[in-house]
Amino acid sequence: MEHSRVHRVKKKQNRRWIFRIIIIICIGFMAIGGYFASQILGAFTQGHDSNSKKSGLRDEEVKIKEEPFTIMLLGVDQLSTAEEEKDWRPDVIMIAAINPNTNSMKLVSIPRDTLVHIANTKGKDKINHAANNVRHKNIDGVENTRQTVEEFLNIPIDYYAKINFQGFIDVVDALGGVDVNNKFYFSTQSHTGDPLRYSPGPLHLDGEKALAYVRMRKKDINGDMGRNERQRDVVNKLIDQMISFEGFTKFNDVATAVGENLSYSFKPTDIPSLQKTYSNIPKQNTESIELKTHTDKRNGTFYEICTKEERIRVSDLLQQHLEYVPKEPMKSSDAHP
Repeated sequence: MEHSRVHRVKKKQNRRWIFRIIIIICIGFMAIGGYFASQILGAFTQGHDSNSKKSGLRDEEVKIKEEPFTIMLLGVDQLSTAEEEKDWRPDVIMIAAINPNTNSMKLVSIPRDTLVHIANTKGKDKINHAANNVRHKNIDGVENTRQTVEEFLNIPIDYYAKINFQGFIDVVDALGGVDVNNKFYFSTQSHTGDPLRYSPGPLHLDGEKALAYVRMRKKDINGDMGRNERQRDVVNKLIDQMISFEGFTKFNDVATAVGENLSYSFKPTDIPSLQKTYSNIPKQNTESIELKTHTDKRNGTFYEICTKEERIRVSDLLQQHLEYVPKEPMKSSDAHP
């Protein structure tokens, strides 16, 4: 039983790292995108959610160039948007709070198994269940997740971006693969179960092989640290490729690869403003906030529990960063653990 639990936890952590990589690539992609605004707008138009409205916690829609705003980043463990439409739950829920006035950004990840009150219901469940626990015909999975996060952190969620598993594979392939220097021999499987072998030394990897390369942990004597090192190496090389001359010549293919696997609520015409805002943020002005939780088993199911005190701590940090004054205090512990 305990072995099964550990296996599930490691598998979830594995997927979360992939989505963090995808999100970093997308952010880096936007950072260089000002040079190719027309390609971005063309490729990204298909993913625009024109039905998304402003946050219910805002009186007016925020102005990206002038006012602090938030983006909810969702990583979905699916290989296509068609699969997502059938049934999906986010494996990664990350909030980016950006303040253009101070050129700073704060990031916070909410564990997918965090026990919360699900918006528009009377019950509690894992936060990622908000996506397919919709009880209102006019609210979709993204909007229900958005409202659940807003209630949990007591901040407005102004925009969202949702990307699926295929995004990483397609970006690598669009760039013509990625070169790595593998430190040791190992064998593993692709996400479809095909056997893969990696010899020590220089390797050129396509999208499928690169995905398996950054996921492998068990056969690395350094465990998570070794995997993290491989992930950082691949991300840095992909971003370097995107900003190289050769990458510029493939920019349209990369834009299409990202666009086909990304849905978002901000206006396509806001993308240049997002790019400018992000590019003005120095690395030292980006802070990751840890949301502290503990694991608890309730009625046979494992949950991540976040105390109200911890929610208030993180909420206060985000509210101050956003220069946001909530209309109401955080809901009582009757709704949340």
